[in-house]
Amino acid sequence: MKSGITRRTFSLMAATLPFIRPALAEAKTVEVRMYTKDPDNKKNRNVFLPRIVKISPGDTVKFVASERGHNSESTKGMLPEGTEGWKGKISKDIEVTFDKPGIYGYHCTPHRTLGMVGAVIVEGDGMTDNLEAAKAAKQRGKAKKVWQEIWAEIEEKNLLT
Repeated sequence: MKSGITRRTFSLMAATLPFIRPALAEAKTVEVRMYTKDPDNKKNRNVFLPRIVKISPGDTVKFVASERGHNSESTKGMLPEGTEGWKGKISKDIEVTFDKPGIYGYHCTPHRTLGMVGAVIVEGDGMTDNLEAAKAAKQRGKAKKVWQEIWAEIEEKNLLT
């Protein structure tokens, strides 16, 4: 009885390796830190730093609980169609991998109305498909003002091109 890889299987594996390896090698992890007070500006309270990140499909965002009492949770109405949300535990880090292009809004559950919100932009075809829905998502308290700032910053920095 022969064992091992057949010549055909080896050829198929060799042919697909150049496509698989770059995809795995290029994936990266970006950190977003959660703070009660911005370490660079103590007047800014309950913030994600940075509050906007632009990544490629397959990349991961690690939300780091730099201070206790915060989490990261996806915001209803601010996700691309067909994607699932996330909800991290309070005072715990959470890693979220983003595979589909689009705009993902998120917030800190206990501090959302205090304006602790942010955006992940995943580049690629269809990146702006959920833009209008994300902008129309209902916001309360200071989050409403902070989202206006975020949308303006995204436009100013041409992050959707």
